[in-house]
Amino acid sequence: MTALRLDIIRLGVRTRRAGETLALVDAVDLTLQAGEVLALVGASGSGKSLTCAAALDVLPPGTWREGGTVALEGVTRTGAELRGRHVATILQNPRSAFNPVRTMRAHAEETLRALGVERARWDGLVASALSDAGLADGSAGEAERILSLHPFEMSGGMLQRMMIALALLTGAPFLFADEPTTDLDLVVQREILDLLDRLKASRGLGILLVTHDMGVVARLADRVAVMEAGRIVETGPVMDLFHRPSHSATRRLVHAHLSLYGLEPAS
Repeated sequence: MTALRLDIIRLGVRTRRAGETLALVDAVDLTLQAGEVLALVGASGSGKSLTCAAALDVLPPGTWREGGTVALEGVTRTGAELRGRHVATILQNPRSAFNPVRTMRAHAEETLRALGVERARWDGLVASALSDAGLADGSAGEAERILSLHPFEMSGGMLQRMMIALALLTGAPFLFADEPTTDLDLVVQREILDLLDRLKASRGLGILLVTHDMGVVARLADRVAVMEAGRIVETGPVMDLFHRPSHSATRRLVHAHLSLYGLEPAS
């Protein structure tokens, strides 16, 4: 059986500076399959986050999508059709994603209401999502405790898990994870990466992992796409890119990663 596939095809993002139109993302092609992790890597400013935002039609002010399509199983979809139904998103700074005066229960109920899920299913879906995200042990009491909390009562790691739980509530087969461990300490980073790995296996999620951290790539990714100056310059299986990088941008990323540990890259 062929895995569900999401294709980003010839995607472009533009902006205007000093009266000139500039390409921030240029003709990007990516394919993500359910049950795999595709790491989108590159230096800061290379266009990684803009690519994800453009695919879902949530670009920041002053930028716009120019050209390109996003297709689910060969059928072109708009960002509005994809967001929250076929593609869920988790962000770099989870604290900024939550309304500080609303409880976790309110956030979960808002998600389910927006998706049109019948009320009778809410409790079961929320309990399952919290358990799968490692926030509750399956007991009703623990789930109730988590759901009663406000964002300021939770650590960064708990909030990232809660964001993952909200993504699971959607039932979306694909997850865009934009630098999901950057603001977390090393122990929590490892726990979040382990969690994403388990969800890939247990739920068959296809994860587009945006990162500049090659350690995260080595830990989680199946395939890698390297961006430089808004273009994809190299793609391949993760071990191929670590051991046989062909583009200078990839070699720089690998070299920088290995040098942190006093290691010499393969010649």
